[in-house]
Amino acid sequence: MDIGVAVVGFGWMGRVHAQAYARVPHHFSGVGPVRLVAVADDVPGRAEQAAQRYGFAESAVDWRGLVGDPRVQAVSITAPNFLHREMGSAFAAAGQHIWIEKPVGLTADDARAIVGDGQVAVGFNYRNAPAVKKARELIANGEIGTVTHARFKFLSDYAAHPDGALSWRFERARGGNGVLGDLGAHGVDLVRYLLGEIGSLVADTAIFIPERPRPTAATAGHERGSGEPGPVENDDWFGSLLRMTSGARVTLDCSRVAVGEQNSYGFEIHGTRGALFWDFRRMGELGVGTGPSYQDEPVRTLFVGPLDGDFGAFQPGAGIPMGYDDLKVIEAARFLRSVADGKPYGATLTDAIRAAEALDAMEQSAVSGAWVTLR
Repeated sequence: MDIGVAVVGFGWMGRVHAQAYARVPHHFSGVGPVRLVAVADDVPGRAEQAAQRYGFAESAVDWRGLVGDPRVQAVSITAPNFLHREMGSAFAAAGQHIWIEKPVGLTADDARAIVGDGQVAVGFNYRNAPAVKKARELIANGEIGTVTHARFKFLSDYAAHPDGALSWRFERARGGNGVLGDLGAHGVDLVRYLLGEIGSLVADTAIFIPERPRPTAATAGHERGSGEPGPVENDDWFGSLLRMTSGARVTLDCSRVAVGEQNSYGFEIHGTRGALFWDFRRMGELGVGTGPSYQDEPVRTLFVGPLDGDFGAFQPGAGIPMGYDDLKVIEAARFLRSVADGKPYGATLTDAIRAAEALDAMEQSAVSGAWVTLR
């Protein structure tokens, strides 16, 4: 039986979700297919164009008409952050399943407000990389001993140009805490996925480009602005030191204004008997340093293969690259399997709440200058 889906919000991420739904049956047997019932977006003409291009049965300006629609069993919420709580709460209360992009609102309270009986999947896509899954297995199996310390980074230049438009992303009321919710949410989820829970943290934040020109039309990405300048209200950068409940220490560094860094995301994890290294831009490679020497231990490059994570659903042999959109296909497949089986696969609302609690704590720490203990 197919699943009727709707996509709410059709910027870049809405397109990624629509394409992922279409590709799921190509890569995963027994999952899907889906019926693209409706697409909703309040930017004039955007939903109509999306319906024509991607095959949605209908388009709408107001998403509210899809709440409780019996044709729609599952909803992708890919709208701006400030709408997550209202949309997520409405669809969840109506019993519809939700695939919602991170950070799921502006605060942990927003994420907690999404209450219902349906499945809720969250867009933490980097945990879906087969090399990340392999790293998790190596850590769990004790291949690098006890994890002692690690460094995670999510550095990007998407907002580095001072003439980048003052879109909703830079407003506190609509974009929340800036780079914390955008890249930091991914960073915290990756830390938790690989190393467990965060016990306490201390953080610092900064705005390095205090003003930007206002946009003169709707924005779907990171276009230049040409209007009057306005204030940037949320953070461009943050750095945090984390104490894990395991005793490990972790640094997390995130920036949206890092000139020279294009999606430079990854980690270095050190243990008592080895280390692991991963760079998103070389997604299928995992640096592994293990052996009996402790000192002068060489690092080898492991190319993930068909038996690692979901790599085999895409490529037949090691060394053939996967791409970002493939991670979203994995995410879509897990969401649809959750809907069909009635139990969660992949990142859940609980993961979003935990990440949001850590981000809230970072904001608090940046103001007070003190360590904050997480619940």
